[in-house]
Amino acid sequence: MKEIVAPLLLWYDKNARVLPWREQPDPYRVWLSEIMLQQTRVEAVKDYYERFLQQLPTVQDLAEADEDLLLKLWQGLGYYNRARNLQKAAKVICDTYGGKFPTSYEQWLELPGIGAYTAGAVASIALGQRVPAVDGNVYRIYTRLHADATSINTPALQRKVRQEVLDILPEQAGTFNQALMDLGAMICVPNGRPHCEECPISAFCKARAQGNMQDYPVKPAKKQRKKEQKTVFVIDVQGKYLIRKRPEKGLLAGTWEFPSQEGMVSLEELQELAREWKLEGDIRLLGSAKHIFSHVEWHMLGYAISLAQVPDELQDWGIFCDKDQLEHKYSIPSAYAYYMDQVQIAYKK
Repeated sequence: MKEIVAPLLLWYDKNARVLPWREQPDPYRVWLSEIMLQQTRVEAVKDYYERFLQQLPTVQDLAEADEDLLLKLWQGLGYYNRARNLQKAAKVICDTYGGKFPTSYEQWLELPGIGAYTAGAVASIALGQRVPAVDGNVYRIYTRLHADATSINTPALQRKVRQEVLDILPEQAGTFNQALMDLGAMICVPNGRPHCEECPISAFCKARAQGNMQDYPVKPAKKQRKKEQKTVFVIDVQGKYLIRKRPEKGLLAGTWEFPSQEGMVSLEELQELAREWKLEGDIRLLGSAKHIFSHVEWHMLGYAISLAQVPDELQDWGIFCDKDQLEHKYSIPSAYAYYMDQVQIAYKK
């Protein structure tokens, strides 16, 4: 693979993406961007990245941030454990390293939520160390270059790729790692036909020579997502809405949601439940919505329940907040976006 280094660096020098975290590549900014970019598109991350830095500009600010603020800043990015691990690592940096960033790849690898790729990205880009940063882009490029049909989930292949990248790393390792990232994002793309005619290293690509680029990389078959049904209750009392906090572990841990119940509840069944809960008010159907997570699908049916006052039975269900608090204070996952839109519509009436 040594032959790809020079043409790839030359291509990157002329075609590198302009990204906000590249303007000032210090450890905090590189680290934050890499965590945000996990399983998230670059264009979707940009605004989140800027807002996050405005609110939490230093690692100390991140370590001391209130959890509701942290999760609100993360709202819409999904995979909320990324945000929690980000804060856990920030606390370690402040407590163990006195607020100074670790200076080696090995030290970064020991932090919560930091894997080999993220540690390599921070160490090479922000600290100038000669270490690889191998992610899905690099596995895709490698398997196409070598026409290697080994599943990219195979640990042996992953070790082999990391070692081969390490063997060819130039002194400007951070630049080379970013060049591979950009090649995978812009040319050797994951979805659709790669742009081989624009690729600076296509002359060395076996898959291109064979004309079967899209056969690589080979991935294991995806498990079928579990489907769950639930009924969502948007309960308001004179313009304030009931929300509750999800458990601290599991899916969407620690975020806020509208109360819900497993299974689809019919209007007649809900009217009976409302009598049991002593909820005297108007009930109307809000409609159905679906949200897809990586491993589960939520199929939801929603109802609006408008009450004149808060009955005692609801006191332990959660807290009541107005539209402004829903929008700016509490983290409501995008899974409930349809029902948040209904709140907006209700306020405009």
